Amino acid sequence: MILFLQILLIVSSLLLILLVLLHRGRGGGLSSLFGGGMQSSLSGSSVVEKNLDRLTLFVGAVWVIAIVGIGLLLKL
Repeated sequence: MILFLQILLIVSSLLLILLVLLHRGRGGGLSSLFGGGMQSSLSGSSVVEKNLDRLTLFVGAVWVIAIVGIGLLLKL
């Protein structure tokens, strides 16, 4: 069980990094510091961005569950 959770943690970590990098910068953060704030953003999000947000939240939840599961199993 621990091996499964460790593999799930590694896969979800890599997938979470990829999904966060796929997000478009919205300005106001570090991206605007390097000239990324000059882009004009459209009002509203596309369906792809909403689905990317949902997928990122789902993978983040899987990541948290894997960490908590590993922590509980190692505590035993």
